[in-house]
Amino acid sequence: MPRKRSSVDELYTEAKQGRRLALGRLLTMVERGGHDAELISELATPDAGRAHIVGITGAPGAGKSTLTGRLVGLLATAGRRPAVLAVDPSSPLTGGAILGDRIRMDDWNASGFNTPVADDVASEKVFIRSMATRGHSGGLALAVPLAVRLFDAMGYDPVIIETVGVGQVEVDVVGAADTAVVVMTPGMGDAVQANKAGLLEVADVFVVNKADRPGADDVRRDLNLMLDLSHMTGQEDEDGYRPPIVMSSALDGEGADMVWVAVEDHLRLLDETGRRAVRRRHRIRTEIRARMEQTLASRIADAMNSDMGNDLVAMVEQASLSPSSASAKLLDRLLGPR
Repeated sequence: MPRKRSSVDELYTEAKQGRRLALGRLLTMVERGGHDAELISELATPDAGRAHIVGITGAPGAGKSTLTGRLVGLLATAGRRPAVLAVDPSSPLTGGAILGDRIRMDDWNASGFNTPVADDVASEKVFIRSMATRGHSGGLALAVPLAVRLFDAMGYDPVIIETVGVGQVEVDVVGAADTAVVVMTPGMGDAVQANKAGLLEVADVFVVNKADRPGADDVRRDLNLMLDLSHMTGQEDEDGYRPPIVMSSALDGEGADMVWVAVEDHLRLLDETGRRAVRRRHRIRTEIRARMEQTLASRIADAMNSDMGNDLVAMVEQASLSPSSASAKLLDRLLGPR
C-alpha cells in the first residue's frame, strides 16, 4: 500500500537535514518503485541538477570497487561529499545479490584509503548504497537515475555509479553519465574484446588497473591502437577528444589521484563545450523513454491476459489469424487505430 504523501515528505525533509537513515529509507522506496518512488521523484527533481555524475565500469575482477574506494577517500578528505551507487548483478536462479561492492568499499576509512585527517568527519561525508538488478533491466533503468537524482538533491557531489559492466543495461547506465570511466586490467581480455562489449564506445577515461602486473603495458598499447583506429575511421569524439589512459594500482593507492585529475579534466571540457547539458538532456530522455516503456509493457501484459487477448491467442493457435494481425488488434485497443 503506498505511503501517504506527508510520510514521504517528512522523510525527504529529514534527509535534507542530514539524517542518513531517512535517506536510506528513501533509497529503498526508489528501488521498490511504484507510487512512493514517483513522489520522491517529484520532490527531488527541483533540488537536483548540480552534481557531477561519474560512471565506473569494467569486467568483474578489474578492481572497480577498490578504485572507487580510493577515489571516495581522496574526495572525502578534500572536503567533498561523494555518494556511490554500486549496482550488483542478481542471481538468475534465486534473485539474490551478494552486494560485495559495498562490502569492499565500506572499509575505505579503516583500511587507510584516505589520509589520517578527521576520519570520523570524512566518513560522514560519504554515502555508499548497493542496488541489486533483480534481473529486471527496466527496473534498473528507472531506479538508478532516480537514486542518482536523490543523491544530487541531498547535496552529494560527485555521484559515482559503479556497475559490473557485463550487460548492455549496465553499459547504457554508465554511458549516460557525465564522465564514464572504463577499468581494464591485465589478463582480463584484450581491448578488442572490450570494444565488442561496447565499453570503448562509452569511455571518457580509461584506467589500466593492477598496473604492477605483467601485461599492463600491453593493455595500454592495445587501447592506444584501438583509439588510433577510431581516429583513422572517423569515429573519434566530435571535439577531437581522445580518452586518456591512466595507469593505476588501486590496492596500494598508486594512480588514484591521477584518475580523478583525468575525470575533472573531462568535466571541464564538457562545461567549456556545452556538452554537459547535452549529456544531461540525454539522461532525461532515456529515463522518460524507460518509464513509458515500463507503462506500456504493463498495459500490454494486461491486454494479453484479457478476454480479447485470450481469444486472439486461440485464433492464432487455430491458424485462423496471424500473430501480426493479433498484435495489431491489441495495439489498436491500447493506442487506438493507426
